[in-house]
Amino acid sequence: MQPPLLDVQDLTVEFATRRGSVRAVDQVSLTLAKGETLGIVGESGSGKSVTSYTVMRILDRAGRIAQGTITFGGVDVGDAPESTVRALRGREMSMIFQNPRAALNPIRKVGRQIEDVLIEHIQAQPSDAREKAIEVLKAVRIARPEERYHAYPFELSGGMCQRIVIALALACRPQLLIADEPTTGLDVTTQKAVMDLVVELARERNMATILITHDLGLAAAYCDRVMVMEKGRVVESATAEAIFRAPQHPYTRKLMRATPRPGIGLRDLLPEGTAPEGVPATLAPPKTGEPAAAPLLVVENLVKEYPRQETGGGLARLLGRGEPAAPFRAVDGISFQLARGESLGLVGESGCGKSTTSMMVMRLTDPTAGRILFDGEDIGAMPARQFARSSFRPRIQLVFQDPTDSLNPRFTAARAIADPLMRMGAGLGREALRARVEELAGLVGLPAEFLDRFPHQLSGGQKARVGIARAIALDPDLVVLDEPTAALDVSVQAVVLNLLHDLKQRLGMSYIFVSHDLEVVRMLCDRVIVMRAGRIVEEGRTDEVMAAPKAEYTRELLSSIPHPPL
Repeated sequence: MQPPLLDVQDLTVEFATRRGSVRAVDQVSLTLAKGETLGIVGESGSGKSVTSYTVMRILDRAGRIAQGTITFGGVDVGDAPESTVRALRGREMSMIFQNPRAALNPIRKVGRQIEDVLIEHIQAQPSDAREKAIEVLKAVRIARPEERYHAYPFELSGGMCQRIVIALALACRPQLLIADEPTTGLDVTTQKAVMDLVVELARERNMATILITHDLGLAAAYCDRVMVMEKGRVVESATAEAIFRAPQHPYTRKLMRATPRPGIGLRDLLPEGTAPEGVPATLAPPKTGEPAAAPLLVVENLVKEYPRQETGGGLARLLGRGEPAAPFRAVDGISFQLARGESLGLVGESGCGKSTTSMMVMRLTDPTAGRILFDGEDIGAMPARQFARSSFRPRIQLVFQDPTDSLNPRFTAARAIADPLMRMGAGLGREALRARVEELAGLVGLPAEFLDRFPHQLSGGQKARVGIARAIALDPDLVVLDEPTAALDVSVQAVVLNLLHDLKQRLGMSYIFVSHDLEVVRMLCDRVIVMRAGRIVEEGRTDEVMAAPKAEYTRELLSSIPHPPL
């Protein structure tokens, strides 16, 4: 038998901190052959990314290999000088990073960035680098590669940026590709296209692949073997089929139980006999009595257009003689209603108009045409600045997609929750304000001792709870949830989804849930609207649409969802 391409034995990685040494990876061993795909799954903090960074020798300065060996293609990577590893990195082993926009230089054209990699590893000369960079773009199925060569990252969609990052990783035809959460934040069809592309190129080039993910469905669909990590240790390792058919370790079973899939409800995601922390298993009745006949929100023929750059040559545009281009219509005449106490899901691919729609409902951007009636009043006719000072502002609140970026890093959790109360509340005194903050923290299951911590001292799930507590602080009638669980581990996601469901029942709120995860929408939403290119292609009760979709596009979205064989 040939020796494995990658051989990691008893790897232990420690980080120096102010409180002493922290062991992030504890005696991890793995092997990987050419052409094989290994999935590493686990929650945040399990050590899966640190393991991959150690293999690539790109650890933070505070990190060190305390024990173990890493052998790649016969080279002892752990003890090799940096010059040797630098020659391997990019040429023989490459990495797709989790955030494609952060991985790209924002002020350099993407084609030039690919050229840099090719020239650095002597795969091209300055004279032919452009031609080879365009060939790399073609290999990752970039449409109009000659045109995209000149694009900056901000001019490309998330899926397109991910393809550029894949192009950078594969430019030198490496033997090992490490993909660290390569599809986080992508819609299901883009996710499938990206993963199909990676698998196809790996097969063509007989390339070994490590897929790091918290999405068990993705690991089941694309990996030959799966390794499960918890708190820096490997708790289970076997073929993908064996892992998903008969998981042996309790932690693996916990992850699988928390994975949304057809035929189960929100409570089924939680460990048996538990309820979301801080929320009673038996809920109080909603704050409203009988549901009102009139809908809370009515959207009629809503349109949002954005101007486009004038056409014509550069000189013509400079002189103001270019032809005016037709505006881009992001939302194209949509209409829907939302009842009091109802959850409505907005789903579709990136760029379909769902986030633009939610921003107009929030009155963070003005519509081009159409009406937005909230509790019978046409709030769409109010300019956004006027709406911000009106009595309607506290009644419509937002939970942002990224729980980290949405919190002020200089505010404690208590200050973040108190912020809307201080800005739009009833002028509470210090003691009353603190009491209200602690009450809200209790509602979302955030322990009181965490209230004086800053965002960097909280986990992803704890930061999500702070964002939810802030959104419900003013007792709103409508909460817009913009992908609130997209960046969370499956077990944390399970708790947050149950928490949102129970809070809606207890407080009588209505939700607009913006998401690309159709399984999450199925569990949380009463009705669903499917959008494409700014228009509604299908809407109805969530269970009916999911069970028997009428539109071909909806069927395409549903068929793109990877599910573990449970």
